[in-house]
Amino acid sequence: MTHFQGTAQTALQTVVQHAVQSIHRHPKRLAAAIATLLLTMGGGAFAIASIESSSNQVVVREILEELALPQAQQPVLALPVAPLTLFRTTTTRSNDTADTLLKRLGLFDASAAAYMRSNKELHQALLGRTGRLVSVEANGNRGLQKLTARWLTKATDGQDADNTFQRLTIARTELGFESRLETLPLVAMQALGSATISSSLFAATDEASIPDAVAVQLAEIFSGQIDFRRSLRKGDRLSVIYEDLQADGESMRSGKVLSAEFVNNGKSNQAILFQEAGASRGSYYSFDGNSLRKAFLASPLEFTRMSSGYGIRVHPITKDKRAHKGIDYAAPTGTPIRTVGDGVVEFAGTQRGYGNVIEIKHRADMTTVFAHLSRIDVKKGQKVTQGDKIGAVGSTGFSTGPHLHFEFRVDGEHRDPLTLVAEGGGAQPLSAAAKASFDKTSLFMRVQLAQAATVRLASAE
Repeated sequence: MTHFQGTAQTALQTVVQHAVQSIHRHPKRLAAAIATLLLTMGGGAFAIASIESSSNQVVVREILEELALPQAQQPVLALPVAPLTLFRTTTTRSNDTADTLLKRLGLFDASAAAYMRSNKELHQALLGRTGRLVSVEANGNRGLQKLTARWLTKATDGQDADNTFQRLTIARTELGFESRLETLPLVAMQALGSATISSSLFAATDEASIPDAVAVQLAEIFSGQIDFRRSLRKGDRLSVIYEDLQADGESMRSGKVLSAEFVNNGKSNQAILFQEAGASRGSYYSFDGNSLRKAFLASPLEFTRMSSGYGIRVHPITKDKRAHKGIDYAAPTGTPIRTVGDGVVEFAGTQRGYGNVIEIKHRADMTTVFAHLSRIDVKKGQKVTQGDKIGAVGSTGFSTGPHLHFEFRVDGEHRDPLTLVAEGGGAQPLSAAAKASFDKTSLFMRVQLAQAATVRLASAE
């Protein structure tokens, strides 16, 4: 694409003057340049996707006359050019109407707005919703040709489903507009990330544009090797490969961590996600095949940040200093809660200030407590396995807002959950039958992690 400086009128004159002699050899090039300048002069906010030849004719004399150029500079040329296809993207807002959404997309199409208002399915899917990705294709007159909206599928508990998204398409046809709503699988692509610690894990990953959900997984994966509250050092570094779940090439959310390396105080800690044949889920292993799975997960919520730690604090309701005998995790109401280890449900019901509570006995002397729940999904006496969903975050009992209060008790005495997680035992090592397959995966992930580290070093220079 040739770039021009100066006014649009001057640029168009330059294009014509330089192209007249070669018009028979390069008609498409001149057509594209003129069309681009016309769009710029019209104040359009769109980008041109493509221009191809067709039977349509653009008379340069008419273009120049419209610009009121001197007669001497008005050569007569006929150029083939196809109608422009224009694209634009936005996200929906809670106060959107059909007209405001189309206007923000740069469209002025009364028939499209009327169709959107009258189509109940479309109205429910887009208007009044927040954060849904919308893209449009339009003609040169700012008329809607096609609108596509995408969003994550919601499960019955209101959370994002694991592997699918919704796609709503509106298309102009000879008979008017038609719409179609589909449920389609997300495509998992690999994303690389790297960061250097200056203060905390989340500060480093935020600066490196690594999603919070990935940072939480890293803290959980390496919880047995690194104390993320006390052991981080300035200059510690991490590299990570994780799933980027996409819909039609657009990133919708992050998925699982596939591999990671965390250098803490000079010591390298590695993790690779690997699923043995016949296993119901994958587990994390070091590069040499040792399992990183601990007796207890680092957090009862998959993706969240700790809002209040274990120890003395100012109570949010009474405002006096007292011991906080657990950990609070801030999260929206309805966020799924999982059991951190295998066990049996010892209590599922209501307890005074704790509101809705679940207690799980893990072995003769260990119990975990989950309080302020909005929903309880297990019953007393039920066996649970590490990672099973047992309830949802709420604000029942004495609570200032939605969060999970989580406790660990040993022989009835409260203990710091993060300390117990670090002290918990591990799982069985990788089986001999799976070693060959694991070694191939490990080699590939090492190469990928080295690339992520290279990106970090290049960006730091």
